[in-house]
Amino acid sequence: MAAGGSKPRSGSKLEIGWCEMVDVPSLGLSHVHAKMDTGAATSSIHATRIKPIVRDGKPWVEFWFRLNAGEKPKRYEAPVIDRRMVRSSNGDTQERYVISAQFCFGKRCWNGQLTLANRRSMAFPLLIGRRTLRRGFLVNSGRRWVLGKPANQGHTST
Repeated sequence: MAAGGSKPRSGSKLEIGWCEMVDVPSLGLSHVHAKMDTGAATSSIHATRIKPIVRDGKPWVEFWFRLNAGEKPKRYEAPVIDRRMVRSSNGDTQERYVISAQFCFGKRCWNGQLTLANRRSMAFPLLIGRRTLRRGFLVNSGRRWVLGKPANQGHTST
């Protein structure tokens, strides 16, 4: 396993579990329960009430996200960088908005892409895809919470 302070490009891979706590500082989110999915190309975040808007003549998107069950959803806005056809886990294809986001796994931070999708029926509000994982991570499917356990131990982890 790589040392905590090493850079992903150094050739060493940071071992992580199949589920981890991830920060998305570009959206002001900390300690989001995330599932690692090497079968998905792009990362995805749970979003509801997704609505296109215009800011300074450029396409943006408004969406609502709730970090934890029992909390009220909060409104977020982000510039749209793409609209892409994505095949979901149930085999359906849908067009999704793509936004730029900053991710942090512990001290390792980088910019990547997130699609907005209603993940209501999924156990994790954030899915991390292989484009993000190839930035220096090795997913150990036999482990979880390698980077730190969530404060809420009642979280469903299927």
